[in-house]
Amino acid sequence: MKTRTSYACGTCGASSPRWVGRCQSCGEWNAVSEQYDHERIAAPTSLLATTIDEGLVVASGLAELDRVLGGGFVAGSTTLLFGEPGVGKSTLALQAMRSLAARAASVVLVAAEESAAQVARRARRLGPVPADLAVVATGDVSSAEQVIARFRPTLVVVDSVSALRDDRVTAASGSTTQVRAAAERLCAAAKAADTALILIGHVTKDGELAGPRALEHLVDTVLRIEGDRHGTLRIVRALKHRFGPTGEVGLFEMANDGLRELPDGSLSPPGAALEVPGVVWSVTNDGSRSLSVELQALVASGAGTPRRVAHQVSSQRLALLLAVLEARCHLDLGSLDVFATTAGGLPAVEPGVDAALALAVASAAEGFVVARGVAVIGEVGLAGELRPVVGLDRRLGELRRRGVERVLVPAEMAPGSPGVELVTCRSLLDVLEVARPVTP
Repeated sequence: MKTRTSYACGTCGASSPRWVGRCQSCGEWNAVSEQYDHERIAAPTSLLATTIDEGLVVASGLAELDRVLGGGFVAGSTTLLFGEPGVGKSTLALQAMRSLAARAASVVLVAAEESAAQVARRARRLGPVPADLAVVATGDVSSAEQVIARFRPTLVVVDSVSALRDDRVTAASGSTTQVRAAAERLCAAAKAADTALILIGHVTKDGELAGPRALEHLVDTVLRIEGDRHGTLRIVRALKHRFGPTGEVGLFEMANDGLRELPDGSLSPPGAALEVPGVVWSVTNDGSRSLSVELQALVASGAGTPRRVAHQVSSQRLALLLAVLEARCHLDLGSLDVFATTAGGLPAVEPGVDAALALAVASAAEGFVVARGVAVIGEVGLAGELRPVVGLDRRLGELRRRGVERVLVPAEMAPGSPGVELVTCRSLLDVLEVARPVTP
């Protein structure tokens, strides 16, 4: 109970924010006195004594998606799923719905951009359609709200939230005001019905989420699908997650029958690399997993201003490494075009692949081949030194699983690793000397 104090006149009943000697309403002297009101408030509850219902988490049936979600969808939660057009947002959501419906869970797709026949045609391309997979073709947020409240399905997918309209709002369809109003109503309805809700959103030309930034704060989970539309690799990344780790990733491959999971985290093994200059293997940490990656570089003479092109690698890190190669390793790259990328579309932007990327550039510039079964791990500093990286044991485990026999690592990180020969290097210059083939 909470006590609230106010002041009122005993003659006329007029209230006052503070005590006064004379009532300002009736003019009576010494009639104002304190009044005590009791307001009931919620009592705090011990977190230790609070029980957790494990049944509130429903697995989607897609292991890679459940990895990102920390086990599955939480009842009453809202997930915002976005990505570039054609990257597979609707396909991923539909596959999760099919998997749940096949286990007799009630799922509903609110199609705000397609007719029921169009959704059915797309669903049948993915395989047999379960009987419990339902669709409502409407762009009216009130209709979607009523479906959630009346049927209380396990999962509802709205494709897309930008196409919904709220008749209570006078703004134009697709506007920031409309999108936010629709999302607020659906989030409240899903929470009241203990229904997991997925809102599919669009992106801007810069690849960022379209609509109000407040939408990200409104939902519980934000997932982004990344991938080159001309490639097959798709990465599902958690940018925000109230019920699990943020930054976790799931890997899929786009095929004719939908998205296929890549539990091993790679499209091709290191042994498949061509024996040509400019190819070096490394391993990158993304989320809680380590992924082997093939770094490729090409150095060629060009006309005019030298070009530096980075794809799926950090352009800032590439510029830094080129400067270190020139200043510390005496490679003349100032007048040459340099192209760097990864094979298979897997991004490698963290500092742990610095040494491998620098070695790939040096290999391409000098024309020597890095031997098969050799990988490089380490961050490169401006002094040319090799710095330790996090998660070395996990990286070595991934390379060992991929058949790598020899790994060049920073000198400060040389634990015993059965099955893999570790070669310690103190600087990038050491890496080049070890990787260069021995000439007779």
